[in-house]
Amino acid sequence: MKTVNKICRILVAVFGLASLVLFFTDFATIISGGKEVTLVGAQLAFGSKITFEGNEYGMAKSAHILLCFILTAVAFLMSIFAHKSKKLRYAISGIGIVTSVYMLVIALAKEAWSFVDVRPLPDVTRVDYTSFVLIAAIAILVFTILAIAYLLIDDYIEVAESKGAKLTIPKRIVRFFRDYKSEVKKIVWPGYKEVIKNTVIVLIMCLIIGLLIWAVDFGLGQLVQLILGTKS
Repeated sequence: MKTVNKICRILVAVFGLASLVLFFTDFATIISGGKEVTLVGAQLAFGSKITFEGNEYGMAKSAHILLCFILTAVAFLMSIFAHKSKKLRYAISGIGIVTSVYMLVIALAKEAWSFVDVRPLPDVTRVDYTSFVLIAAIAILVFTILAIAYLLIDDYIEVAESKGAKLTIPKRIVRFFRDYKSEVKKIVWPGYKEVIKNTVIVLIMCLIIGLLIWAVDFGLGQLVQLILGTKS
C-alpha cells in the first residue's frame, strides 16, 4: 500500500506539471479582419503584445483562464511538498476540484467569446478553441482524481498504523452525517400560532427601533440646522 501511495504522489506531481505546461500550448484561434491568429493559454491568461497584420496589439487578460492558470500553478507547487503536510493534501484536492470543474466549463462552452478576451483586435468575427483546451481540462481532472486518491490512501495507511485509534476519511464523513441526522431529529419545531406570535413581535420591534432611529436622526438634523442658522 505504501508503494501505491508513493506512485500516486509522483503521478500527482507529474500531472500537475503537465496541466501547467498545457497552458503554454495553442488555446484559441481568433478570426480578425478575415485573418487568423492563434494564441496560447498563457497569452490569453496574462495578455501579451502580438504583431498582427503589421500592427502591434497589447492583448487584454482573459480573467477566467488566468484564474485557472493560477489555481493550477498553486496546486502543482503544493503537490511538490504534499508529503510533508496532510493539510496540503486536503488543499490540493479542494483546489483541484474547483479548477477542474471551472476548466471543463470553459472547455465545453459553446461560445468561446464568453471566456476569451479578444480586445483590442479589430473586426473579430469568430473565436474557436483548439483541442488543447479540452486536453488541459482532462489533465487537471486526472490530477484532481490522483490527488484525492493520494489523500485517501495516505489517510488509510495512517489509520492502519494507529491500530483503530482513528477513523478513515470516508468513515468520518459517514459518522458526521449520522450525527447530523440525529441532531436534526432533536429539533423541536414551533407551532403555527407560535410562529405568528414571534413574527408579529419581531415586526413590532423593528417598527419601534425604526421610529427611534428616525426620531434621533430628525432631532440631530434640526440641531445642526439650528447651530448653522445661529452662526450665520
